Amino acid sequence: MSCTILCGGFWGDEGKGKVVSYLSVADKPDAAARAGVGPNAEHGFTFEGKRHDLRQITCAFVCETTNLFIGPGVLVNPEIFLKEVEKTKTRGRIWIDRQCGIIEKRHIKAEHSSEYCTRKLKTMGMGCGPANADRANRILKIAEEIDELKPFLTNVSDELNDVLDRGGSVLIEGSQGWGLSLFHGTYPYVTSKDTTASTLAADVGIGPLKINEVVVAFKSFVTRASPGPLANEYSSEEIKQLGLEEAETAIVYEKPGGIRRVGHFDFETAKRVLRMNSATQIALTCIDKLYPECRGVKSYDELGVQARDFISNIETKLKVPVTLISTGPATREIIDLRESKL
Repeated sequence: MSCTILCGGFWGDEGKGKVVSYLSVADKPDAAARAGVGPNAEHGFTFEGKRHDLRQITCAFVCETTNLFIGPGVLVNPEIFLKEVEKTKTRGRIWIDRQCGIIEKRHIKAEHSSEYCTRKLKTMGMGCGPANADRANRILKIAEEIDELKPFLTNVSDELNDVLDRGGSVLIEGSQGWGLSLFHGTYPYVTSKDTTASTLAADVGIGPLKINEVVVAFKSFVTRASPGPLANEYSSEEIKQLGLEEAETAIVYEKPGGIRRVGHFDFETAKRVLRMNSATQIALTCIDKLYPECRGVKSYDELGVQARDFISNIETKLKVPVTLISTGPATREIIDLRESKL
């Protein structure tokens, strides 16, 4: 039996989708589930030369032997979900829980018409906040009430626990990051629910004693799309000096959630994140953007001296092993140290 949760360490945008895609092809889990808020988080990666950006279906779909699920704690927009089913060609091995909450057009309209959401919080406009508010008031529609979703319905908790009870493996893909947790993040500049590992397990209906590994994904530098505090934030001039305005286009382009800001790795926040998530491993992403000579490297010994020193400093200060090091956007551009460090 093996159950792994991957969650975000800072404010999202850590490359969780890329890491999940790698873990799926490397470990070939029997089942993988998307946890988290809903379609307000887009996870992207490149697999065999093709770019994938997904809001509902787990990035583990690239492993064709893995059965895919969306847990009852996750909001579903039927239109987005059905489009992704066709795009990923996963019909027949993707299921959603009967009790997934449904985002309707009125939720999206409510978010766009809220000055508080659009101007102060600068939310993503996907309707997740209003939908979760309806869920709390017990008036939200659920998946079993939507005709076009009926072929995909199941009890996700039963399915995943059955896999584990048979000695199989499950991979859980979280969304957003610790700093956006409704309870633990930088309130009010947060998302509409908790984003920590314990809630991600609850999202898919797996109990805490069945979790073997909690992998926290940290970017090699910090980015944040939403307003709110960001420790050690770089100025525009510092971003240019580091070359990050070219390497990390998400920092400077405008999107519904605002303009991404960037800061250097926040060790104090990282300590809190690891402690609260009971992390057993760190996945470090975008090392190639901080140290361009690392692009595409697949061996630790091939990393530059500065990059190795940076990783060593993280392990020394945070007391959690860095087991996965992403060196590019492609699924297989990664250094996997799990065999030697666990």
